[in-house]
Amino acid sequence: MFDVGVGEMAMLAVLALVIFGDKLPQVAGQAGRMLRQFRQMANNAKADLQEGLGPEFKDFDINDLNPKTFVRKHLLEDDDTPLNSKGGVFDDELSYAKAPDDRLDHGERPPFDVEAT
Repeated sequence: MFDVGVGEMAMLAVLALVIFGDKLPQVAGQAGRMLRQFRQMANNAKADLQEGLGPEFKDFDINDLNPKTFVRKHLLEDDDTPLNSKGGVFDDELSYAKAPDDRLDHGERPPFDVEAT
């Protein structure tokens, strides 16, 4: 957790006891209430955003705005692409485009896409 070891965690607990003393349970309770309030505020803001976007974005998730999640969802999870028997993607120019794990034989030409240049 945050790259904190057991010894460091014990030292933080002792330090908290020294600083707050007998008021530590009250401080921990206040911190818990503040955390719940922050979570509730974030959930309310998310609900307001989804409501404001309208019914077209009812399945919108705020995590979709993360670039890694966006790329994984829209580029790497392509379920509509037909695959051939070797696991490669069908192509108009070639009868079979190489799958990423296939290696070219010595002297074999790589696939060429005329629209990419």
